[in-house]
Amino acid sequence: MVTVNLVLGFFAVIPLWALWFFAANFPLAAMGLTRREPTENDGVFPWLVILVPLVGGFLAAWSLTNLLVWRRTGQAARPYWAASSAVVLLPTIASMVAVSVR
Repeated sequence: MVTVNLVLGFFAVIPLWALWFFAANFPLAAMGLTRREPTENDGVFPWLVILVPLVGGFLAAWSLTNLLVWRRTGQAARPYWAASSAVVLLPTIASMVAVSVR
């Protein structure tokens, strides 16, 4: 379970980064919590065209893969899905820490 979710987490870095970039430039910037990227002038629509298939595809792959693994392991549902959700975020957290330490 851990290996599968770490591999999926490696691929999750891109959709999670894209979600953060979208959130920081549009809703959070509109509320005054972040500053908008000065070169971002295309608007929301191109980001939605990119984000919906990217995030939707990743969530579909993650859900189906974990559903198959969960059925094979026979673990209880709540701890399994909580652990797999946490493990898939580890590569993104590690990359954020690595960038901030530099």
